[in-house]
Amino acid sequence: MNEDTESGLAPYARIVADIRSCIDTGELRPGDRVPSTREITRRWGVAMATATKALTVLRREGRVEAVRGVGTVVRRAPTTDPVPADPAGPVAETSEDGGSRGRSRTTPGAERRPHPEPHLTREGIVRAAIAIADDEGIEGLSMRRVSTELRVSTMALYRHVASKGELLTEMVDHLYTVDALPEPPPDDWRRALEVALLGEWEIYRRHPWAARLTVMAGGVVSPGLMRNAEWMMRVIVAQGNTPDEALEILTIVSAYTSGMALQATRVALEEHEIGMDAAQWWCHRGPDLHRLADQGAYPTMFGVSGPPDVDGMFEPGMRRLLDGIAPLMERTGTL
Repeated sequence: MNEDTESGLAPYARIVADIRSCIDTGELRPGDRVPSTREITRRWGVAMATATKALTVLRREGRVEAVRGVGTVVRRAPTTDPVPADPAGPVAETSEDGGSRGRSRTTPGAERRPHPEPHLTREGIVRAAIAIADDEGIEGLSMRRVSTELRVSTMALYRHVASKGELLTEMVDHLYTVDALPEPPPDDWRRALEVALLGEWEIYRRHPWAARLTVMAGGVVSPGLMRNAEWMMRVIVAQGNTPDEALEILTIVSAYTSGMALQATRVALEEHEIGMDAAQWWCHRGPDLHRLADQGAYPTMFGVSGPPDVDGMFEPGMRRLLDGIAPLMERTGTL
């Protein structure tokens, strides 16, 4: 990509100009995949919102389009070059006599007009929102972003989903419904809880944004999420525990899963933001770490061989946790 800095342009506009230049020169041809938002954040050193804005401008110009299962690609018939502008704002069009008349920035290319709405469904909206969150993070998700992806007006979404909060709830519900736990649960309580915890871990690893929605204060409450909790509590109550005792145990094991998921998500986000994995980060920060090591105050910390592998730690850690709660499950111990 063109690395030249164009003076006076906002960061998103510079990215638009660079990608547009690659399209104009033929470096990126029709059908070629353009950098994703994650790749843009790494390559240009910008925030996710800036990367999303840049791709939105290119879509509105008619230069790129989203293709399910592929990503954002160069359109087969790109439009002419409009001046980079805030995709959310109106622009002024100068008349022949030198005055200006308002013109709404809706779709710079006619082919970018919204589709008729009969094809729009609640499930389709939820699936599109999940795909956006998977690719761009939950920060990149908005009703407007979903409407752009589906090529409908934003107001059309509200006929199916009342608010962004309702959309987030439906997204989480979809994940827990698609990956529903088996009925009946395994007879062995350890095996049953392993199935539940590993299943939830897989959801969080495939959709890292979900952990934040299910564990933070004010998180979503959905039927699918409640069914998951009910399933686990039934397993625990079947061992002779009361519902209150089952909730205590559920809180412990769920905190382990969600906490590890948030840690893994944070590591992944940092890798995307700084463009290096944990091991590379340790090497990059070598001089700083060596200065601390030379102080001699942290011999245990600097006795490790490398950064932890959160994914590799999850399953063995889960088994040790289940060992620890065994007395609670059998009520031979107390909290």
